[in-house]
Amino acid sequence: MESKTITGGLMDFLRRSPGCFHAVRNLSEMLDAAGFQRLRENDLWSLQAGERYYVTRNGSSLIAFRLPQEKPHRLRLTAAHTDSPTFKLKPGPALTDGGLTRLNVEQYGGAIRQSWLDRPLSVAGRVLVEEQGSLRQVLVAPDRDLLLIPSLAIHFTAPDSDAPSVQNNLLPVLTASGDPAILDELLRFCGVNPETVVGMDLYLTNRQKPRIWGLKNEFLSAPRLDDLACCYGTLEGFLESEAKQDALLYCAFDNEEVGSTSRQGAASTFLRDTLERLMDFWTLSADQRHAVLARSVLVSADNAHAFHPGYPSVADPVNRPKLNGGLVLKHQAAQKYTTDGATAALCRMLCKAHDIRLQEYTNHSDQRGGSTLGNLSNTQVSLRAMDIGLPQLAMHSAYETMGAEDAACLAAFSKAFFSDTLPEIQE
Repeated sequence: MESKTITGGLMDFLRRSPGCFHAVRNLSEMLDAAGFQRLRENDLWSLQAGERYYVTRNGSSLIAFRLPQEKPHRLRLTAAHTDSPTFKLKPGPALTDGGLTRLNVEQYGGAIRQSWLDRPLSVAGRVLVEEQGSLRQVLVAPDRDLLLIPSLAIHFTAPDSDAPSVQNNLLPVLTASGDPAILDELLRFCGVNPETVVGMDLYLTNRQKPRIWGLKNEFLSAPRLDDLACCYGTLEGFLESEAKQDALLYCAFDNEEVGSTSRQGAASTFLRDTLERLMDFWTLSADQRHAVLARSVLVSADNAHAFHPGYPSVADPVNRPKLNGGLVLKHQAAQKYTTDGATAALCRMLCKAHDIRLQEYTNHSDQRGGSTLGNLSNTQVSLRAMDIGLPQLAMHSAYETMGAEDAACLAAFSKAFFSDTLPEIQE
């Protein structure tokens, strides 16, 4: 796949996806354009062999699938996540002091707090409006700089002091007006009538646009690269592939940054519930279902830490992914990453067959590291799995950096994973 084309598409996707709800809407539109049919969990499903479908949960998670003509030999799945660290508005969010009105927020995920200071911000998310006895979701993302979190002058604090307090120091300034009904004004600015709003999930969003930079245009910086870059790259490969003997599934889960244990997270029943409906469509016996799952493979795609030359001591002395070095295969003995010898071999074989650049990542042995989607989704559906990602710097910053060429490697790998004949793994 052409690197510039994939990178340009990713930048457009990032611009149009200020949060998880917009990301799922944009993924849905890509699937609609490719001929996928939308299903709803609260409806009865009428599936047909050889067809393409997708279903969403909470408007922030999505599973798409291609059905083979016959009963599947195995399932091939990719999973990424739609959420990123940010700050969420609390109920009754307006606080006025010293002539400035700020919004009362709480932290969502492990954000690098200082990176949110002195940047143009806005709000994005959804509001629920009441219409004739039912609730309708409305996505909002005002196309204007509305907020800013000013840092404290250096005269009052050391630049390397402790992380600022969310409650005391990181509430964003909205206006110099002291109007107690300022939230209603904000909602009107978002294009909704505040009198109809009965619920909301609104988050701060960084307004800075994605940028290509560097002497040779080799870097891409943008908000939400972790993990919208993997959402986009795996979908590009999925849309380029065709179902043969196997069923192909694309998953994008919400709430990875806060543990995945929500109704729509990777540790929820969303994947299991969807697979049960597919197994019923194929009329597989319990024995056949277990055999299909035992042959199946999951690719968990979540960005990886690139080597930072300013902090070499935090990196493993050997396994140090670099920007524009290609796909990253992630390992950890404690199984926070699910890659084992068998799935690592499968990943390497696919990359070798398609000349896809591949790097290996392990944590420094004294670093604990974090978990991601594969091991959490396996609490619901036990599958062979590998963890991959794209190398990036400043993970969980409000503005992250990756190599401009690497997104194409993920799209190419995803296409190969969904399309190639996979070897049977003998035990």
